[in-house]
Amino acid sequence: MYFSDYMDAWLYGDDGYYKNFKAIGKSGDFYTAVSTSSFFGASIANHFYTLLKEGKADKNGWLIEIGAHQGYLLCDMIQWLYTCDPTLVKTLKFGIVERQPKVQKAQLAYIKERFGDDIQIKHFSDISEVKAEYAFLVANEIFDAFACELLKDEKIAFINEHNIEWRDAPLELLEWAKTHRLVKGEVAVGYETFAKEMAEGIDKCDFVTFDYGEKYVRNDFSIRVYRSHETFPLFDEALKLSDSFKNDDITYDVNFGHVSEAFLAQGFEEIAYETQARALVRFGLIDILEQFAKQTTQEKYVREADKVKTLISPTIMGDRFKMVHFRK
Repeated sequence: MYFSDYMDAWLYGDDGYYKNFKAIGKSGDFYTAVSTSSFFGASIANHFYTLLKEGKADKNGWLIEIGAHQGYLLCDMIQWLYTCDPTLVKTLKFGIVERQPKVQKAQLAYIKERFGDDIQIKHFSDISEVKAEYAFLVANEIFDAFACELLKDEKIAFINEHNIEWRDAPLELLEWAKTHRLVKGEVAVGYETFAKEMAEGIDKCDFVTFDYGEKYVRNDFSIRVYRSHETFPLFDEALKLSDSFKNDDITYDVNFGHVSEAFLAQGFEEIAYETQARALVRFGLIDILEQFAKQTTQEKYVREADKVKTLISPTIMGDRFKMVHFRK
């Protein structure tokens, strides 16, 4: 089978890696900005609130997270919006795009734990189900979880009994690679469809997403497997795909140039593309931390400040992760 089909089955198929809820943080399989600090979500919500005040967003629209894991990010955003203007939780509608029923159940339980029955969430199993006049959509680390093809020297990766074989690549893929000057690396599958379905279902929207990668072709493989905070390149001789299949996370660096191309083709405007550090500071992260300092103990402030450093430090998440904001 094509590698993209293999990766899709690995992550989303029967008993796939994401089929069930996965723990994040020190005790889990991976870290995210969301699990690092609630100020990540607060900063994005602060940016959304600025758009609302400027009349660029609709207070009667939707706030939707795509791929929400447990629901931390959406809940942190709702909490901050309530702090800014309590009436917003009455006028806004809240949703999550999540295809896995078991994960949906975990999200609803966590949201109820945070807000009781005061906040109602609508689940969408796919972005194509979202129909809205206006929506502010947010995502963290979703594009690296799209299936991809592997290309090398005009050959494409196939999987035969969990072993990689190289066969002549389809002409369409070779033409795409030539246009983008790619001779070796990952080619994401599904960005175009995702952007098209978002554009068709939502009249006006802001889409803010964070992920790791760059806005250019690397011409090298970044695809790798994560197992309990350990990293294994996919082509590592010590890695047995038969053992990792569906049991470990698999990911690759995002080509943001490809992402932008897909969204621009659907009539979106690219409002901003920048490092996570620059984006969060611009969204008001430092101001939020200073407000927190005035309301808490020195000990709690120092602890939270250390978490914020992880989000914006160039050597940790600050530069490696990027933010892109599209508007339609």
